[in-house]
Amino acid sequence: MTLMLMVLCSIASGLSFGHTPTGVMATLCFFRFWLGFGIGGDYPLSATIMSEYANKKTRGAFIAAVFAMQGFGILAGGIVTLIISSAFRAGFPAPSYQSNPSASTVPQADFVWRIILMLGALPALLTYYWRMKMPETARYTALVAKNAKQAAADMSKVLQTEIVDEQEKLDEMVTSSGNSFGLFSREFARRHGLHLLGTASTWFLLDIAFYSQNLFQKDIFTSINWIPKAKTMSALEEVFRISRAQTLIALCGTVPGYWFTVALIDVVGRFAIQLLGFFMMTVFMLGLAVPYHHWTTPGNHIGFVVMYAFTFFFANFGPNSTTFIVPAEIFPARLRSTCHGISAAAGKAGAIIGAFGFLYAAQDKHKPETGYKPGIGVRNSLFVLAGVNMLGFILTFLVPESKGKSLEEMSGEAEDAEEGTGAGAGRAVRPSETQMV
Repeated sequence: MTLMLMVLCSIASGLSFGHTPTGVMATLCFFRFWLGFGIGGDYPLSATIMSEYANKKTRGAFIAAVFAMQGFGILAGGIVTLIISSAFRAGFPAPSYQSNPSASTVPQADFVWRIILMLGALPALLTYYWRMKMPETARYTALVAKNAKQAAADMSKVLQTEIVDEQEKLDEMVTSSGNSFGLFSREFARRHGLHLLGTASTWFLLDIAFYSQNLFQKDIFTSINWIPKAKTMSALEEVFRISRAQTLIALCGTVPGYWFTVALIDVVGRFAIQLLGFFMMTVFMLGLAVPYHHWTTPGNHIGFVVMYAFTFFFANFGPNSTTFIVPAEIFPARLRSTCHGISAAAGKAGAIIGAFGFLYAAQDKHKPETGYKPGIGVRNSLFVLAGVNMLGFILTFLVPESKGKSLEEMSGEAEDAEEGTGAGAGRAVRPSETQMV
């Protein structure tokens, strides 16, 4: 359902209708809201499904690989934009904005953003058949739906081997008093309250920095003279140049960062990678901010771009990956997706703050853009983002290390079963140590 909602809303976003700019934006916002609803469901689903199907030795790499596909999506989005904007730019040449404002945006440019948004639905649509064929995870079926027979049948199908259900042991485990607390209970707050605070706050802080970097690359690239001022280009030329710069950053920094995480997360652990990522993002932000006037001097923009790419590398070989992975590992099965969803929602709240905050804060003190009030400037905004990253570094200490541990060990479900129902039941609820994985 979440996948189909994403597909339909991506297509509908490109078809946003209205006779006025306000009408188009209103319908676009409506469809993007429901697209976000679908994505908000798919984030915890994809992470939880992967965590519950993987074994504890390679679980981090498997979840990281799911998230790393986002890097290829970013790269593909840039390439698609380059191709479409190039085709329209060649087919419909236009003067720069400063030469002729009304003619600089040709009517056909309206098709460019619509085509790009609608093509985003294609990869998701191609996976729909396989998503329909996927069974629920065995942990959900056994521990939440309380159907050991169906869980065993589903895992037998996935693993292509015979698995025998143990309904009696399952019944003992799911009725254990220590295994029945709710999300808003004192027991959850005692066991996992700080964990949820840690996963939600670090994701929140990460997205303030990460999305402000992503959404306003064009402003930063313009400020260091890597791409020309907007008024010196036509609309299609501006789209082409911005997408080219963003694609280069994705190729050199974003994508490698994701796959470094895949390769190393089960070696060095989630905790170390997240600490390293936040720390290095802080260092590179300061490296951009302190000598900012040097970077804006003509001829020095290559150094700035390299430093900027490293901030993306360590975001992805760091908290942008680990904040997605850890919430899918440390909470009880019946609350795992919910807690992951809460953490992801906190991240998107940070994204909103980062987007609007950087937009207004980065305005020049003396010459803000038309319609905006003076801000603190790009340099001071980078100092603020460095502080945000350092706070994320500190709050990472609230999040436990899950490398090499089963999901039941991390959530405390295994200990509950052993205390309440004996060693036999304890063994029965350690799926990562049985054929359930």
